[in-house]
Amino acid sequence: MNASERFLKFAAECELMAKFTPSHENEVVWRRMAERWVRCAELSERRHSLAQAAGSTKRHRKSEHNWVH
Repeated sequence: MNASERFLKFAAECELMAKFTPSHENEVVWRRMAERWVRCAELSERRHSLAQAAGSTKRHRKSEHNWVH
């Protein structure tokens, strides 16, 4: 399980807690925490995608460079 999947799991757990808490104040807190975990998952995915793109660019450049010589 990668980081973004873990973050989404945490968000789901927070949503579940929000659903069953008797206090409206606590429900709001749990839902906000869930939103933050979702945001962490999105940021993690974006970071991972950018890292993959940077890695493929480096490999592509390297292969072009070797091909020219």
